[in-house]
Amino acid sequence: MRMTRLIRIQLAIFMAISLTALTVMGLGYVRLPTLLFGVGHYAVTVQLPEAGGLYQRGNVTYRGTEVGQVKDIQLTDTGIEAVLSLRSDVKIPSDLDAQVHSQSAVGEQYVALLPRNDRSVPLKSGDVIPRDRTSVPPDINALLDATNRGLQAIPADNLNTVVDEAYTAFGGLGPEISDLVKGATTLAIDARKNLADLTNVIDNVAPVLDTQTNTADSVQLWAARLANVTKQLQTNDAAVQGVLQKGAPAAQEVRALLDRLSPTLPIVLANLVSIGDVAVTYRADLEQLLVLLPQGAADFQAISVPNRSITGYKGGYLSFNLNLNIPPPCTTGFLPPQQERAPSYEDFPDRPAGDLYCRIPQDAMFNVRGARNTPCETRPGKRAPTVKMCESDENYVPLNDGYNWKGDPNATATGQPIPQPPLGSPASRAPATPPAAAPPPIAAAEYDPATGTYIGPDGHVYTQANLGHKPGEEKTWQTMILPPQGN
Repeated sequence: MRMTRLIRIQLAIFMAISLTALTVMGLGYVRLPTLLFGVGHYAVTVQLPEAGGLYQRGNVTYRGTEVGQVKDIQLTDTGIEAVLSLRSDVKIPSDLDAQVHSQSAVGEQYVALLPRNDRSVPLKSGDVIPRDRTSVPPDINALLDATNRGLQAIPADNLNTVVDEAYTAFGGLGPEISDLVKGATTLAIDARKNLADLTNVIDNVAPVLDTQTNTADSVQLWAARLANVTKQLQTNDAAVQGVLQKGAPAAQEVRALLDRLSPTLPIVLANLVSIGDVAVTYRADLEQLLVLLPQGAADFQAISVPNRSITGYKGGYLSFNLNLNIPPPCTTGFLPPQQERAPSYEDFPDRPAGDLYCRIPQDAMFNVRGARNTPCETRPGKRAPTVKMCESDENYVPLNDGYNWKGDPNATATGQPIPQPPLGSPASRAPATPPAAAPPPIAAAEYDPATGTYIGPDGHVYTQANLGHKPGEEKTWQTMILPPQGN
């Protein structure tokens, strides 16, 4: 056969490509330099109690990354020594554990290098990982034998029942179980991210647990009382059921009552708000009154019942000693006699502007319980005739040191103004305070109790028949909370 020039060129190109492919395969895939001469690798010996299915050319991983292969496995008097060929470009700490794991259920064992810290010196050629730092997986045959013996120990009927019940319990729950596994995985990942906080909680949970231990008696007492309450509820179950069953109708009746009282109830509640503010201010006085009331009632009972013994004591008696004009009445601070209104008049003129009270000195011999000596509730130790004076820094100043009215006795046409404190007194020197803004009007309307007619906030006249009284109808406060009677 005669070879032409073209054929020779083609054969040369083919041989060049083949040699290149063989070189790439030997260097990159087969790794002949490493396999034959150990180029770029160093050897480390691992002492194992047994092979555990490990074989030559098995993979070696560090932090889940392949870093070498098992070069040789040798039998010794105490176990197995596996020679690992590791890459020189990966620095592996020498303080580590070597564990043989199975990559799948059919075998494919590999060696996993798990460092204990990253501060130890790196491994070097010739290092030995001792046996107390290594582990191998359990023998699959022993595991299967133990499983077989366990299944044989379970009666077949019971095993069938377990399998059937397991199918009933978990059959068709694949998506739910998958979500549960995913949630557990997410929880584990989040716990890993917050490992420092979780560790802190575990380290500092001791004081909380100690608190629970120290309060064990209180917790037991609380549990005992809760058990007592529960027992009482169980004993009175019928009554509790009655309350629950009749509670809704009773609430509806109360709601209907409030609806019927809606025109007048807001007025009553608005008035109660003012009474509540006054009661809060005078709380200490009310408490003192309640304390002294029982003793006062006992004293009154003691003097109201006459003693019929030989002592002749007749108990409490009524005296008709009137003591007229002793002491004389106070006229200082009031209107002059020319402007006084006769008691026989039936008109109702407007009240004069200003405050009318006895303005004599506070230590005067008469009218000691007058308005000028009223104790200030919010300013202990101070006495003043008005709340405004109590709340301010102004002190009481008498009108004069006498006991008669000072002013113009002839000012009857235009009206004599009420005398004010004299100039130069602390009250007159006090800076004038601007008048406070008027409070908003209460959303209520007065009505005629005879007809039930009232004017609303919009200025229109309204009539509600159930507010009016019928002729001859009883007019008491009890009728306000009773439902309307039918004709």
